[in-house]
Amino acid sequence: MEHQRCTCSPSAVARYRSRISGPLLDRIDLQLEVSQPKDWREEKESLSSAEMRRQVLAAQAIQTRRYGKLSFSWNSELSGQMLRKYAVLEQSAAELLNQTMDALGLSMRAYDRILKLSRTIADLNESEKIKTSHVAEAIQYRNMDRARASFTED
Repeated sequence: MEHQRCTCSPSAVARYRSRISGPLLDRIDLQLEVSQPKDWREEKESLSSAEMRRQVLAAQAIQTRRYGKLSFSWNSELSGQMLRKYAVLEQSAAELLNQTMDALGLSMRAYDRILKLSRTIADLNESEKIKTSHVAEAIQYRNMDRARASFTED
């Protein structure tokens, strides 16, 4: 199968993406645009499946301990006061998230999704507090939010 590169203008792509409503996008945790890398055949150093599995199991164990006596087990189930209690941001991380919210005009639902995802990334890194790097990574996973913001600025 031969792949052809899209010839649509950026504004045409943005118009197409804008058909997805904001409230619907807010409910999607991970929004990634994945393209085929130019050098996909080159072998690069990356985590093995076994190492990834170890990290995921370690993060699950952290969450199991953290929420052991509560009625939920995972970061994805956090909301309201529990989200604010267990997803504590370092000051610089809070500033980054607030600046991003303002710059992209994101909803509070998107804020909470980014916060939960940041908590999970911190768990994967075995970090008690959510750091700026964790928030920055979570924001990167909100690709459609950024695309929607750039379309509304045109």
